[in-house]
Amino acid sequence: MHKTAVAITVIFFLVAAAPKRPANLAEKQQAAATIDGKRDQLSALSDEIWRYAETALLETRSSKALADYAEQNGFKVTRGVASMPTAFVAEFGSGKPVIGIMGEYDALPGISQKAQSSKEALQPNGAGHGCGHNLFGVGSLAAAIAVKDLIAAGKVKGTLKFFGTPAEEAVSGKTYMLRDGVMDGVDVMLAWHPADKTGADTKSSQAIVDVDVEFRGRASHAAYDPWNGRSAVDGLEIFTHAVNMMREHIPPTARMHYAIINGGQVPNVVPEQAKVWIWLRDLEMKEVDAMLLRLRKMAAGAAMAADVESTVNVRGGSWNMNVNMAGQRILQSNLEWLGPVQFTADEQTFAREIQRATGVAEKGLNAQVKSFDENPGPAEGGSTDVGDVSWKIPTINLSVTTAAASAPWHGWPVVACGGMSIGHRGMIYASKALAATMIDLFRNPAHIATMTTEFKEDTKASTYRPYIPAGAPQLPPSR
Repeated sequence: MHKTAVAITVIFFLVAAAPKRPANLAEKQQAAATIDGKRDQLSALSDEIWRYAETALLETRSSKALADYAEQNGFKVTRGVASMPTAFVAEFGSGKPVIGIMGEYDALPGISQKAQSSKEALQPNGAGHGCGHNLFGVGSLAAAIAVKDLIAAGKVKGTLKFFGTPAEEAVSGKTYMLRDGVMDGVDVMLAWHPADKTGADTKSSQAIVDVDVEFRGRASHAAYDPWNGRSAVDGLEIFTHAVNMMREHIPPTARMHYAIINGGQVPNVVPEQAKVWIWLRDLEMKEVDAMLLRLRKMAAGAAMAADVESTVNVRGGSWNMNVNMAGQRILQSNLEWLGPVQFTADEQTFAREIQRATGVAEKGLNAQVKSFDENPGPAEGGSTDVGDVSWKIPTINLSVTTAAASAPWHGWPVVACGGMSIGHRGMIYASKALAATMIDLFRNPAHIATMTTEFKEDTKASTYRPYIPAGAPQLPPSR
């Protein structure tokens, strides 16, 4: 081959191998530098919320910490929106487009854990951030702050809104915010979630309906005159047996799980009150509706068999995620720009110790960015009220590694990782990815137009309706 041809060939391959320069690079680098500059503050704020570990609708200190930090960084904050004292909106800028980003901060009951690789409660029987929401809220707010600085400097134009969204784990706080118009006018919404892998979420979530079923009977002495009583627990047991029989006759993608909230008080009283709390899930809301219809029949039949009364109360629910592939591609380009999450050797060792303690493969932390999956298949499990938002507003969703691969979620391993540097590192990474994606949306109206076109096409055959009761949200059932 001629030397000139060889030279041209070498140059071609060098150019082809060179990474593509991302759009809006200068602004993205500035946003990333802003986030890095606040790394210590953000980690401390995340740890503060991790220690509070407040459950659904009780996130008083956690919400205040986030809202106060937003105000300190120049946002106008409106607190107590949608009849929830712990919900708030932080806003900056003016005009179009309006880009929203959401943050959560509620914990889960009963899984308190120290930030160590062996199981030990921080507070016995206390709550813990077993889904990493202490990272979620702070990470999203950090991204918003970085973009706010660009708006303030005149490098980006439009309106930015951070939504502090409580009670994702039990009440679906975002759905109340949607219902009450708090999110009206948003062109695109962004969110992320802690995970054991990193990537743009092209897989949907499960639809869910949250129900409690009450049985009411008549009390009597269980030995002296049981014939004068009608046991509410008899009705409950017939009902739960029917639910378990139903499992054979529902699609394999469906899930039903319940907890008995009231099963009587003492053995020598025929119980007049009983309650079971049950969640129904499947890939789409229409399938969940079909299960709910059957569940109502079973409750009525169980009550009839036990000669008691029953009431089915729909407490809430969330739609499956309406995945906007156009938006996810924008996000993916920024993940590829950032590259893998850079975990340390000590953090990998910590993760492997957790995996050893929980009996899963000792693979450490999955730092790589997943390749973009155009055909992701059905949801693997889990529901979120981000799904409801995605049927009203085009939504971009991100997962970032913050915990050991394959270790149990909603459990102590996630709490442990979320209270130390593994969680912090994933959170900072998520902030940069989200900030970069918001910059692309602000700077390129065509991105929003493409997302909106896809959104309208995907939703034209569906009528969204929220699965929440009238009035203000209520605390989850208790004994």
